[in-house]
Amino acid sequence: MRILLINGYVINVESGEVKKGDILINGHKVEQISYEEGVLEAEQVMDIAGKYVIPGLIDMHVHIKETFAPFFVASGVTTVRNTAGSVLELERLRKAKADDPTPRVISADRMIDGPPGLWGETTPFNVNIDNPEIARFEVRRQVEIGADFIKVYGWLSPDVMASVADEARKLGKEVSCDLNHSRKVNAVDAARFGVKWNEHASGIIQALYPDWHTSAAKEIWDQIDWEEPDREALLPILHTLLEEGVIICPTMTLIDQMNLVNNYWAPRHPLMEQLNTLEGLFQQWNSFLGYKESLKVVGKSHQWNKVIAKMYHDIGGKVVTGTDTPAGIFTYPGLALHRELELFVEAGFTELEALQAATIKAADALNRTDIGRIKEGAYADLVILSEHPLENISHTQGITLIVKGGRVFQPDELVSYTVSAEEYKEKYEQFIEHFKDTTLEQINKISK
Repeated sequence: MRILLINGYVINVESGEVKKGDILINGHKVEQISYEEGVLEAEQVMDIAGKYVIPGLIDMHVHIKETFAPFFVASGVTTVRNTAGSVLELERLRKAKADDPTPRVISADRMIDGPPGLWGETTPFNVNIDNPEIARFEVRRQVEIGADFIKVYGWLSPDVMASVADEARKLGKEVSCDLNHSRKVNAVDAARFGVKWNEHASGIIQALYPDWHTSAAKEIWDQIDWEEPDREALLPILHTLLEEGVIICPTMTLIDQMNLVNNYWAPRHPLMEQLNTLEGLFQQWNSFLGYKESLKVVGKSHQWNKVIAKMYHDIGGKVVTGTDTPAGIFTYPGLALHRELELFVEAGFTELEALQAATIKAADALNRTDIGRIKEGAYADLVILSEHPLENISHTQGITLIVKGGRVFQPDELVSYTVSAEEYKEKYEQFIEHFKDTTLEQINKISK
């Protein structure tokens, strides 16, 4: 059945043009857009007069689980980029139909780190490697099981990171890095190895201050002016990243929440009542509040993070939105991306530029022309807003309807599709056993 949305103000996120028009949806795709009244017809007509239509939003840095996946769509986030996890655990989400009530998932497999591993011993979600050949094997294994890209972490040695990037390039996959904790590799090094994606705008401070890293001594931290970033010194570093084609996902929300640890952002939003039922997430975040001083220290870089993102954008670099949900503290699934948009504007991006970073620019960075825009032939991923988001970016939170792959949802309706903690636990235990019996045995053989 075809669906026709009429009388909405359609926002062209490429040009910023806003025009009253009608959108015809056929199956999972947009079939036609008309700016002439009464031209299009369909079996189901929905009048959205006075409302604003934007493409489904894209969160380019998450760690998704089935227990909270529908909350992304309820918040207007119809596509996510999962930057480390397990593609095997996420198989059901990744193979979901276009109109399912969960976001489209583009995913890395487990992160590749160096020993002893920031996140501990090797698991289905992280692996610690100090041998270039084993690293190449791990890249091949991840690609074979369906990883969309490869994620490396900051404790990798330079030779192993270079091997990962080289093997991924041979297999046609891109590499993403988190260098916040790196002592041996900075952002310029990683870019020259061929690492295309820089998460958290990380490793850039190390390129300027080689002795600094997140675990550095206080006297090293004190040598840096955290309120006034050295823009002149940053510029040549950012130009080098630009020359290497690096894409930066600053995850401003993550770092800002840690900086605001004593007064963190909490949205006043109808979805919060349902989000509060996610006991596991809130237990995780509340436990981190026991380390406020440590969080506050990491949050000191929030101003650098914003300045780097805006400077890189200004010189022509690609900057996209991401939240790292549910990492850090209170990175609420879906809603955190709306905070990210606000922080982009605080950093100096216009409302249109912020919206572009969460739609068309994010999609283009993924080499996807079928998402992140409203056009004929693209997926009918649409968010219907009650107010104009280009007048105030906070208006992206005023969602009245979501269309995901041509299917129309009310925001509160989507919450009913959430997988229960009990169901997830059962599936998780089955996944762990399968991993031990197959993948772990394979890895142990190659490691000997």
